[in-house]
Amino acid sequence: MRYENILQTVGHTPIVRLNKLAPAGVNVHVKVESFNPLGSVKDRLALAVIEDAERRGVLRPGQTVIEATSGNTGIGLAMVCAQKGYPLVLTMAESFSVERRRLLRFLGARVVLTPAAEKGTGMLNKAIELAQAHGWFLCRQFDNEANAQVHTDTTAREILDDFAGERVHAFVSGFGTGGTLLGVARALKAHDAGIRVIAAEPDNAPVLASGIAQARHADGMPSASHPQFRPHLMQGWAPDFISRLTETAINERLVDEIVPVNGNEALRLARALATQEGIFVGTSSGATLAAALEVAHRAPEGSHIVCMLPDTGERYLSTPLFDGIGVDMNDEELALSRSTPGYRFDVVAPTPAPAPVAPTAPAPRHEPALDAEADALVTQLIGEHPVLMFALEWCEFCWAVRKLFARLGLAYKSVDLDSVEYQRDDLGTRLRPVLRARTGMATIPQIWIGGQSIGGATDLFEAMRNGHLQPLLAAAGVAYDRSADVDPQQFLPRWLHPRQAA
Repeated sequence: MRYENILQTVGHTPIVRLNKLAPAGVNVHVKVESFNPLGSVKDRLALAVIEDAERRGVLRPGQTVIEATSGNTGIGLAMVCAQKGYPLVLTMAESFSVERRRLLRFLGARVVLTPAAEKGTGMLNKAIELAQAHGWFLCRQFDNEANAQVHTDTTAREILDDFAGERVHAFVSGFGTGGTLLGVARALKAHDAGIRVIAAEPDNAPVLASGIAQARHADGMPSASHPQFRPHLMQGWAPDFISRLTETAINERLVDEIVPVNGNEALRLARALATQEGIFVGTSSGATLAAALEVAHRAPEGSHIVCMLPDTGERYLSTPLFDGIGVDMNDEELALSRSTPGYRFDVVAPTPAPAPVAPTAPAPRHEPALDAEADALVTQLIGEHPVLMFALEWCEFCWAVRKLFARLGLAYKSVDLDSVEYQRDDLGTRLRPVLRARTGMATIPQIWIGGQSIGGATDLFEAMRNGHLQPLLAAAGVAYDRSADVDPQQFLPRWLHPRQAA
């Protein structure tokens, strides 16, 4: 087909049946949104919001467009604004993957980073602040009805057309803005009230499952992070607040079930889609599939289940999804190279990584009386484990420490304060003042060796480089690969370097 411009290619994405990952007797189909021109489901949202604003006369020719984004909405908006001639400014928390912000700038957008500690509400509030200060058009993707309507008009219509004459048992989606969930659910339920709509969310951040209402300002915008939110792996999925569109889906009783998804299972299934089905997607797609497979295992034989795959895997190269995927040849590949005499690289010179600047820990603050149970547990853990790390599941500094320990073949205990296990009775939160009182540090991770506090990730790495770590490990009787020749600085996240964050 021939098109007049790139925007005409948005939508009409394929639905593909899984052949290896689905349980026997149940048909699991995935809607592969990476077939959109800029690689994600958010291309639909971006085009709809801009064209709706044009029709209503609230977006003037040449006016600057601004929005808060975790990446995909911004990338879609950058495509639309480039084609239509609107300047674009995007606000984004610094914790999202580097390749996303580089793609945005490549497409001509300007990217304003916000502190990771401020989470999604921080980047949203910054966008509102900039829009008000400069008179820019704010897309408001989290409560813009055009976001949901485009999924009613296109995504849901495509699903129903593709299953004409057959009944869909369930539709499974994660939620970020809530537009896909609300828009598709409205159309599917109107067509057949018996179609089950499943919302998936991180198991360690059960904001919907908690039933706790989102705190809002008078204008409906979130006034604070949801109390059940915790940082999780699925970028673009489940922000730290419940959007108006997601809330509407719940209030209209369109969601039949909420399925919690573990981050490690999301990683496993994203990789399995690539290696077993040949479908290249990101972590949020693996997470949505995890929920769909849980539903499939309970579904009647012959059921058709449709699962959204929101984006391509290329947005995740610098994230844990690609951990262990090397650039240089591994031993097996080197052996293949050496199995014939020509065109060989027997020695690959490593490229030194730039040395990041370690974050400065905030000064210790006065704390109330310590929780006796939490204090006793810290004492017990320190006594039981020669190498102990208090961590967060998806903290990149914690991930860097895990990589170093894995390279050294060193056994350790990780106490993940934000994990489901430590959310019981708010234990993870209760442990943090105890750690701060003992070390004077408010930051995570905190590493202990032989009962002695080493500090954080950069402190550990410096101790290894200057030779102070090795005697501590020996004194604690910790076995590790003493022959490993590794610069630990290579494991630190490069996006934290000031030059990378500029």
